[in-house]
Amino acid sequence: MPRTTEQPTTTPSTPTVRPTASDPLLQLAYETAPPSGPDAMRGAQCPHELSLRGMPVVCSACRARRDWLLINHRRHVWVRCRCGNEWLEPEITRKDFDAMLTDPTWTHYPNLTQACVALGFDGSFAGLYLE
Repeated sequence: MPRTTEQPTTTPSTPTVRPTASDPLLQLAYETAPPSGPDAMRGAQCPHELSLRGMPVVCSACRARRDWLLINHRRHVWVRCRCGNEWLEPEITRKDFDAMLTDPTWTHYPNLTQACVALGFDGSFAGLYLE
């Protein structure tokens, strides 16, 4: 049977594009979407003391024993102190990090530096415990 109208047999797929600033609602939806993908970073505050293999975690710079920011990127977890000192902690796995996430609400920051400033882990509260 011959075709009488010209219609494509497959629909062309539209590529996912970043919304332009001309549509503020689409821009807001894009900016507030939760981070995803392999380069997404997650952070969780840990106000209590951490004990890894029976040994307490202590900051090597200021000797703090509690009030940490745990940062997860891919399979690694870093510990950050209020003084701004940060180190990779191989004893904390991604599974352990996921178990520490108890708050279902999320706050999204454009990057890690702005998150550290907003949460007080940039060194401005060095020597203080915030509760």
